[in-house]
Amino acid sequence: MNSQEIIIHVRFAPNGRVIQISERPAKLTPNQWFDVLNTRASSAYRPLARGRGMFRLRRTAVDAFKQESTGAG
Repeated sequence: MNSQEIIIHVRFAPNGRVIQISERPAKLTPNQWFDVLNTRASSAYRPLARGRGMFRLRRTAVDAFKQESTGAG
């Protein structure tokens, strides 16, 4: 069983747009990837200071979200 947890870092512009987010599939914009994660795993999100946030998720979940959101696999 793969229970490896990863942290996905998010950076926001002052207007609320996502300007940087890790683990993002190439087919998605930063905002689209944030929306996927927020829809499927909002309880894993933690806001941080200075326009930042993070999702703490299992690697298997992130891989599944990538496949679902890009139609890969």
